[in-house]
Amino acid sequence: MFLSVGWSSGHFPEKLVIAMKNFKTVYSAWDGDNLVGMICVMDDGIMNAYVHYLLVHPDYQLKGIGKELVTRVKNHYNDYMRIVVVAYDDEARFYEYCGFEKSDDSIPMFVTKLWT
Repeated sequence: MFLSVGWSSGHFPEKLVIAMKNFKTVYSAWDGDNLVGMICVMDDGIMNAYVHYLLVHPDYQLKGIGKELVTRVKNHYNDYMRIVVVAYDDEARFYEYCGFEKSDDSIPMFVTKLWT
């Protein structure tokens, strides 16, 4: 799934297995036995939730799967004070469509070894 959308983290499957086990919330979308989308969220248990992964296989994009996954997360975390996502430039419009707003007073920052 990760390599299908060009994410470099897909080159580290052993790390992804561990990471996936540690997420608080995971929703997935399937076409029969094929995983076609997923969203993974970390949270502090009461106030803040962070959407870490949202992936939809390219063959299934623009069919409402991503929006439905985001909707499920928003419903699940409805009582939280903040749901955060770091969107790359190409993804920002999608997240705005899903109800997220750009911040005027913050900048996402990283220390990373990943190239995408």
